[in-house]
Amino acid sequence: MQTAEASITQKLTAEEILNDYRIGWESRQASLTGRKEVFMGKAKFGIFGDGKEVAQLAMAKFFLPGDFRAGYYRDQTLMFAIGELTLQQYFAQLYAHTDAVADPSTAGRCMNGHFGTRSLDQEGNWKNLMEIKNSSADVSPTAAQMPRLLGLAYASKLYRQNPGLQGLNQFSRNGNEVAFGTIGNASTSEGMFFEAINAAGVLQVPMLVSVWDDGYGISVPAEFQTTKGSISEILAGFQRNSEEEQGYEIFKVKGWDYMALCETYEAAVRVCREQHVPVLVHVEEMTQPQGHSTSGSHERYKPEARLAWEAEYDCLKKMREWIIDNGISTSEQVDKIEAEAKEAVRTARGLAWNALLGSIKKDQNEALRLLDNLAAGSNEHATQLATIAKELRKIEPPIRSDAVRAVRKALRYVRNERSQAKRELVGWLEQTIGENADRYNSYLFSQSAESVLLVEEVKPEFDENSQTVDGREVLQACFDAMLARDPRVFAFGEDVGYIGDVNQAFAGLQEKYGDLRVTDTGIRECTIVGQGIGAAMRGLRPIAEIQYLDYLLYAIQIMSDDLATLQYRTKGGQKAPLIVRTRGHRLEGIWHSGSPIGMILNSIRGMHVLVPRNMTQAAGFYNALLKTDEPALVIECLNGYRLKERVPNNIGEFTVPLGQPEILKAGSDITIVTYGSMCRIVMEAAKQLEAFGISAEVIDVQTLLPFDVDHMISDSIQKTNRVLFADEDVPGGATAYMLQQVVDEQGAYRWLDSKPTCLSAHAHRPAYGSDGDYFSKPSAEDVFEMVYEVMHEVDPEAYPPIY
Repeated sequence: MQTAEASITQKLTAEEILNDYRIGWESRQASLTGRKEVFMGKAKFGIFGDGKEVAQLAMAKFFLPGDFRAGYYRDQTLMFAIGELTLQQYFAQLYAHTDAVADPSTAGRCMNGHFGTRSLDQEGNWKNLMEIKNSSADVSPTAAQMPRLLGLAYASKLYRQNPGLQGLNQFSRNGNEVAFGTIGNASTSEGMFFEAINAAGVLQVPMLVSVWDDGYGISVPAEFQTTKGSISEILAGFQRNSEEEQGYEIFKVKGWDYMALCETYEAAVRVCREQHVPVLVHVEEMTQPQGHSTSGSHERYKPEARLAWEAEYDCLKKMREWIIDNGISTSEQVDKIEAEAKEAVRTARGLAWNALLGSIKKDQNEALRLLDNLAAGSNEHATQLATIAKELRKIEPPIRSDAVRAVRKALRYVRNERSQAKRELVGWLEQTIGENADRYNSYLFSQSAESVLLVEEVKPEFDENSQTVDGREVLQACFDAMLARDPRVFAFGEDVGYIGDVNQAFAGLQEKYGDLRVTDTGIRECTIVGQGIGAAMRGLRPIAEIQYLDYLLYAIQIMSDDLATLQYRTKGGQKAPLIVRTRGHRLEGIWHSGSPIGMILNSIRGMHVLVPRNMTQAAGFYNALLKTDEPALVIECLNGYRLKERVPNNIGEFTVPLGQPEILKAGSDITIVTYGSMCRIVMEAAKQLEAFGISAEVIDVQTLLPFDVDHMISDSIQKTNRVLFADEDVPGGATAYMLQQVVDEQGAYRWLDSKPTCLSAHAHRPAYGSDGDYFSKPSAEDVFEMVYEVMHEVDPEAYPPIY
């Protein structure tokens, strides 16, 4: 364990110290006021950072423009102190004000305590991140900030060590940026914490992790959370013994000791920033005066002795005593600071509430005016309409849905009436629904000029000199071109570097481009994805490889909660255009079967899911994705790497558009919709069906998210009047998703003369061996017989039963 060398004591002025105290006191009052607002019904829920103020004030002194934060919902004081959160913005978030100016962190989409700065302008373009004290957008799941934190720090290493990145001055100053992470002591029990800590030690990146230790995890004390009850004690083996040895610097400091905290963070940040050595700061003896959140009180689970100790060692109380005892200020002057802080909080709360209420009242008043007009002109339903308006007037305080709910109920009564008042009310409703769609439903995907839907198709070009090679070599040529043209691109994952991945698509590329561009990692899928998220948030273009699709389970939480929600939860304020590369389908065995597509589709809305049937299609997708600013998962076919394909002459330029299926075989009797490795099986079945007089149209969807944006499949069904959806997922998985998209979303039921059918794998995973695969997943015979059964129903004489 390290102790800091005293140096900041000579630099701090009384004015700086008192300003810190003012910020800390404002933060405490914001917490207390926020709790009252929840109990008064003005907010749904509150979670606050009181008890953690002084440590955050100390850390903020060394947080520079260009630095990044990945923390959690206790960090309000830090955000105040670095100037990236105002009191009014704090209350706007508490009230869920759906305006990116009022609440720049989330535009009302996250509960309070979720902090983020806006890395993008209104068109979705990068700002100069070196002019901002950056906060990556918070997530609630405990320790889920840690994988992203690793990536934010790793980007500094790449910017410092890769000469090709030196000109990207809006993203880095020679890699001097520190990634500040914060986490509660109980959350250090999560596997994500340990995985990220280990990875940062291996990578030697400027990651500074502060553990706010208040002795509890909600109601559970530290002895049930952590071995020895101390995270710094059990991580002591990570401490480096000399500056030449790789490892960590680990500091311990009391959370109520202002000067020791300042000295500690000065020393910790210097090591991190200058030497690129990861640092752990264990801040002990913190308190949490209001308990975990507004859901409960800490008096329920803390013994009297602990409560008395917390009252005595409250960090702001101790800072006040230190200020007065050292003659920095008088008790009367500190009292005045506290009174002014209370007034500042009261004023900010009022401004935030009135701003929110004013915009809602405007809509409510207009709805009431239109309802009154409708009631005045209705002969049959005036009483009911007047009652609805009266009930709407009584609601205090109103929320946006109150007026919409009232109008929708009113329109039921006048469904048979025709009047100008009704038309105006319907117009108001349509406009309001559209405005609320922007408030609550926008930015699941990019709305910038770099949206995937705007990438133009560039066809692959072939001639008589085009080589025929193993599929893996097509990808290798694509990745080679990609690395050559863009220094921001780098690939990493298990076995990706030295051997060029298990299927050799990166073979020889580490030797050609260096180990910063094509990099091996440890076995740690969660933080491989997190490493990519953080790097992508800093302007780089990472390709993170998960070796097999089955192993995506280790990373699905981070992809779902963090990556897939990033643009949505910031309303377009941040982005992470990470490509996650993996491979699946048709390998043998329970843990290498690789087709959990339904789980993926339902977990990572906000990412794109690409399922190329061969490596040429995959290469086109990679080229297309690098023209976009959106994250995607690319699932290559495991059994396609050694199948022969021709290398396009324009290997680095051609693109396959997303959301555009491809007709592999035209037909007139039935449409078969599939993707990935199933394409070859379905094509074989279609050939067999032709011999029995059945003409199948085979469609490869190519991407599942987005799915068939121009409704090509519906057009096919309009011609064939029958459809079969086939894939390797479990029953009710991706086949059910495709059916819903086509029959429900596209309205293809109108053209169906036969029941739409689905062919999937069995509910269990495949057993090992070729026979295990055959009897577990759909075969060409299965496809043939299911199609034949549909045609038997159509014409029993022409297609008599097989069995």
